[in-house]
Amino acid sequence: MNVKKNVLDYVVIEEYETKYPNPITLIIGEKVIIGKAHEATENENWENWVYCTKTDHSNAGWVPKQIINYETGLILRNYSANELTVEKGVLVERIEELNGWLLSKNKSTGEIGWLPIENIMPLY
Repeated sequence: MNVKKNVLDYVVIEEYETKYPNPITLIIGEKVIIGKAHEATENENWENWVYCTKTDHSNAGWVPKQIINYETGLILRNYSANELTVEKGVLVERIEELNGWLLSKNKSTGEIGWLPIENIMPLY
């Protein structure tokens, strides 16, 4: 499913539960240790995600390749890997689409986090 740039509201068509209860959060200019890129599997094909570790080793997680300077390991913009846990039928508002995921705001709770695009459908 493609995200429609002119559509802001989506409905969750398949529940999603976060797999990372302690998501990595990074600020612009922070340096990370760049790990390996996500490898496609039969169930997941998340291109352009890289596993990074904070330099103090306090946290690690998946980071969009587009926000990393590969030469220096510096983060180019603020980022949180927080994922939303949502049930089918929940309404969310699109903030940004990146690499098969939608940064969304849960319209009933106000919580912000990422959802896989395949779990949502646009409301026209």
